[in-house]
Amino acid sequence: MSKSPDFKTALLMSTVLSLLRKDIRLFLRNKVAFGLTFIVPLVLVYIFGQVFGVNRSSSGPTGVPIAVVNESDAAVATAIIEAMEAESAFQVIHTWEDAAGVEQPLTADRARELIRDNKMRFGLVFPPDTMSEERFGLRLIFLNNPRNEIETQTVTGLLQKVIFTSAPQALMTSLKEQAESYIGTAETTAFYDGMARTISDAFDLKYETVRADMEAGVMNFGADDSASEEGKADSADASSFIDQIVAIENEQLAGADVKSPAATRVVGGWAIMFLLFSVSGASTALFEEKQAGIFHRLLASPVSRSHILWSKYLFNMLMGLVQLTVLFIAGQIMFGIEVIPHLPSLLVVALCASIACTAFGMLLSAIAPNPAAASGLATFLILTMSAIGGAWFPTSFMPEFIQSISKLTLVYWSMEGFIAVLWAHKSIFEILPILAVLLGMAAVVNVFSVWRFNRGNLFE
Repeated sequence: MSKSPDFKTALLMSTVLSLLRKDIRLFLRNKVAFGLTFIVPLVLVYIFGQVFGVNRSSSGPTGVPIAVVNESDAAVATAIIEAMEAESAFQVIHTWEDAAGVEQPLTADRARELIRDNKMRFGLVFPPDTMSEERFGLRLIFLNNPRNEIETQTVTGLLQKVIFTSAPQALMTSLKEQAESYIGTAETTAFYDGMARTISDAFDLKYETVRADMEAGVMNFGADDSASEEGKADSADASSFIDQIVAIENEQLAGADVKSPAATRVVGGWAIMFLLFSVSGASTALFEEKQAGIFHRLLASPVSRSHILWSKYLFNMLMGLVQLTVLFIAGQIMFGIEVIPHLPSLLVVALCASIACTAFGMLLSAIAPNPAAASGLATFLILTMSAIGGAWFPTSFMPEFIQSISKLTLVYWSMEGFIAVLWAHKSIFEILPILAVLLGMAAVVNVFSVWRFNRGNLFE
């Protein structure tokens, strides 16, 4: 007796649903697959969202330290500094601790020294002649160490925004006072009248509105938000007038002689990320050797657990050193990075970075129950450390609490070491604090890993 089509369809659907339930149960039990499917993407989406300003009032840097030195008595300098302090992107620094730990007012020379040593990356100096009777306009000096091009361009744009929009009235008032002192009150009034007529005629604006805006210190010169696209373009052209009377002198204090700045900035971050993947993969090979019974045969000979661990550690460390060296040499060949002139210092940093990365790989082997779990955990941690450690984008683009966490990652400190050598041309003695942090991280992780190995059943 043949079965009806309805029965066959019901049997097929029941079988498919049973298999589906089985796959769902297996997936939920597989912590690695679950984490890679949901946890890793959610963490990375959150980090990218913070970087690009999702659900924040603005994207870009947050709390970037900028040294401000005011050597001028001009009112516009005070107004600009107050506007910078109100800007969330900046953390305005006016003082710095001396060798005795006493807070001292920053000087221009001290600010240059801090930026040159990478303790800060940006500074703004208002020199004594910020507003001078001998020159018409405003003069500022922007100190910078542009080791990250995106961050530098963003900070430069924000600084210009503060100067041109947050303190316009003080700027225009100071310019007017300067002009009155330089050419006389009557002549200044005539000059402003003539300039207002020129702007209104050139950009099809009302003379009275332009003249009133100039007196009030408004920069858009009579253009409103309802203007046409052509009117907005004219307004932008009119605003360029301000660019001509505000001179911001750029003073680069590090990296000016780097031949391939773009490649030099990024090579360290990508190199350390690939090294972490390589070392974590090699370390999880311990599980494969256990399953193959190699450990049982080794432990039956005059070989201890510590011997096996140290041999693996030295192998991964040497492979990491070779990999980093090859990547940097390739960077010189393909992109012109200056590696050979700084090779001794670079090798020392690469060695310390390899030691720290190897410790990370051994930690994965010590805490993971199986190779699949170790691989999943490695992917999660490496991507997260690379994202918040500065390998992908500037750490200053993230909230301050993430910036603090980034300093706990070996990616951050490895990049600091590579940049210090290749960008700032620091000697081994000058980068000792960075090397100490990397080796300290490795020591702490190694102690924990050895303790876990001795208590665990990896070798059993």
